Amino acid sequence: MIRIALIKEGKLPFDRRVALSPEQCRVLLEKYPQAQLIAQKSPVRCFPDNEYTKTGIPVREHIGNCDILLGIKEVPVADLIPGKTYLFFSHTVKKQAYNRKLLQEILHKKIRLIDYEKLTDEQGKRLVAFGRWAGIVGAYNAIWTWGKRYNLFDLRRASSCFDLEDLKKEYSKVHLPPVKIALTGNGRVANGAMEVLDGMGILKVSPDEFIKNEYSEAVYTQIRSKDYHFRRIDGGYDSQEFYATPHLYDASFSKFTRHTDLLIAAAYWNPQAPPLFSKEEMKKSSFRIKVIADITCDIGGSVPSTVRASTVQDPLYDYNPASEAAEAPLSGENNLTVMAIDNLPCELPRDASESFGRQLLEHVFPYIIGEDSRGIIQRATITENGRLTPPYQYLQEFVDGK
Repeated sequence: MIRIALIKEGKLPFDRRVALSPEQCRVLLEKYPQAQLIAQKSPVRCFPDNEYTKTGIPVREHIGNCDILLGIKEVPVADLIPGKTYLFFSHTVKKQAYNRKLLQEILHKKIRLIDYEKLTDEQGKRLVAFGRWAGIVGAYNAIWTWGKRYNLFDLRRASSCFDLEDLKKEYSKVHLPPVKIALTGNGRVANGAMEVLDGMGILKVSPDEFIKNEYSEAVYTQIRSKDYHFRRIDGGYDSQEFYATPHLYDASFSKFTRHTDLLIAAAYWNPQAPPLFSKEEMKKSSFRIKVIADITCDIGGSVPSTVRASTVQDPLYDYNPASEAAEAPLSGENNLTVMAIDNLPCELPRDASESFGRQLLEHVFPYIIGEDSRGIIQRATITENGRLTPPYQYLQEFVDGK
C-alpha cells in the first residue's frame, strides 16, 4: 500500500494551490487501488477541506504515516518529516541562497526530494508546470499596473476573480492609449501571456515592425532569444549553442528598450546568460520603459530592476534608476513601476491546480506508483538517503556554504 498526502502549504505568504483537486484524488484512487490518499487540514487551500471529504478523501492534521507528500511551494524547514518522499518546487537547483538551509535539512533528514521543475521526458521537456497560468496572470497584472500608474481604468485584481472565465469579464474595461508592449519568451509562460493580450484585442506586430513603426493603437510584439542575443566573437546566433553555452553570448536588447513602454518578461533565464539590459542603461534618457511585469522574478537576474519579489497582497514597487533602489509604488514619474510577484498562478488557484493535477495524473503518477521505466522520477530526484544524486552533485559546494 502506498500512502500519499496532500500537505498544507506552510510558506508565507500562503499559497492557495494544491497538487490535486478533490475530483482528481477520486480519479487517482480509482486508477491505483493500491494507493491511499489523505489531505492535510488547511485553512487556505483553494479547495476547502469539506470538498475533499465530500469526495471521500479523509482530511487529517497529522500525515506522519504517509510515504509520499505532495506540496507546491518550499516546505518550511521546521515542518520537514524525516525519511519521507517529498514532491514540491524546491527552488534549489540554481543554488538559490535563500533555500540553502532547506536543502541542508533535507539531506540531514534523509528525505527523498523530487522537484517538479526537473520532471522531464527523454528530450528534456518539462512534464508538469504552472507556466501558462503564470503567463495569464502576469500579463493581466501588467495591464492592471499600467492602468493604475496612469489612472486609465480600474480592473479587479486577478485574485478577486473566481476563475479564468470570471477574469475575462474584465477585458472589456481595458482601453489603452497607443502604448508599445514587449513580451519576451516563446514557452508556456509567453503563450499564456499572449492569451490575455490577444483576448484584450491588442494588436500583435513583428519585432521589426515594432522597432520601425509608431502606431495609433496599443500593440505588442513577441521577442525570442534570437531577436536579442548574438555570439560575442562574430555576431552570429545558434539556438542549440545559445541554450547550451549562453555565456558565449551578449544581449542587444537596447534596440527594444528605446521603443517599449511596457515590458513583460516571460523568458526563462539561465544565470550564465546576459541580462536584458544593465542598470546603467536604465539611467539613459533613451530608455523608454515605464512598467515592467517580471513574470520570471529572478532576483538579480535578467531584469536588473527586480531587486526583490513582490506579493499578491503588495504587488507593486517603484525602481529608481538614479539610486538603483526600490521605492514606494507609483511614487515618482521618473521611476519604473515593477510587478514581480513570484507566485502568480496563486491568483487563479483553482484553475491552476486543476491544470497541474491533470499533468501529474497523466505524466507522473504512472511512474511514481508504478515502475519508473522512463527514468522520469530518477531525473527529478535531487536527494536520496542523505546524499545528492549524481546529476545534482554540483550542488555540494552550495550545500557546504562555499
